[in-house]
Amino acid sequence: MEDFVQDAGSLLAPTALSDGVDRRDFLKVALGTGFAAAALPVVAQSVVHTDTKGLTAGTIQLNVNGQTVQVYRAQPEGKTNLPVILVVSEIFGVHEHIADVARRFAKQGYLALAPDLFVRQGDPSKVPNIADLMKTIISRTPDAQVMGDLDACVAWAKANGGDASRMGITGFCWGGRITWLYAAHNPSLKAAVAWYGRLVGETNPITPHQPIEYGATLKVPVLGLYGAKDQGIPQDTLEQMKAELAKGKTGSTFVVYPNSGHAFHADYRPSYVEADAKDGWKRALDWFKSHGVV
Repeated sequence: MEDFVQDAGSLLAPTALSDGVDRRDFLKVALGTGFAAAALPVVAQSVVHTDTKGLTAGTIQLNVNGQTVQVYRAQPEGKTNLPVILVVSEIFGVHEHIADVARRFAKQGYLALAPDLFVRQGDPSKVPNIADLMKTIISRTPDAQVMGDLDACVAWAKANGGDASRMGITGFCWGGRITWLYAAHNPSLKAAVAWYGRLVGETNPITPHQPIEYGATLKVPVLGLYGAKDQGIPQDTLEQMKAELAKGKTGSTFVVYPNSGHAFHADYRPSYVEADAKDGWKRALDWFKSHGVV
């Protein structure tokens, strides 16, 4: 299927968007363009935009058990036998920020795939606030479904120029938690980088396990990038996870940024901390390279 390619830079205002701006103007018109309604207003001054020069970038479609799953794909143009990075979104889905992260990986020589993991539950870009987004979509998205969709991305990568022996995963917030879980689910991964993903929590049929349950038995080395001021992820939960990881042999570790809270990598949000985001990005690339995802 042909890729749909669109430069989303024109969707950004030159100054910070206010609540007075018509939010419909900034909803995504295709996967990886625009920003989710619940994430507005966007702090446009700090938004990083990575162009598509030298890349093949746009939307592909996978058939997963009869369900069409869209995936934002970015990779060096005309190249094959590429290392692969799965990019897992926050609760806002695959909007412009996540697509840009995929392009950043592609500029580094990776085949990057960012799947729409909420497609069966709804479109997170259209939900006006975080509370409703959590209630109507996130809380109804089963971990097992997510693992299956990521498995489908791996299969597509293997068949389309990706080197399955050099594969990693990274994710942010909700996607950070998924990163830990997928590292446990797929031991063939070489490495993972989890950005401020929850480690503990209640279990139910939708989320039957939490990352801490797998700390001692993980086979995939995971780098956790977290903020000390994150009100949603207490530091004692990181200590609990460190204790579990110490029982294993992956060398998984944490970097905790004392001046950051949650979502410090999200350059479109007020929570963005540029210095820590840049340091975390460098550490992520180094982590993948040092573990053979290169």
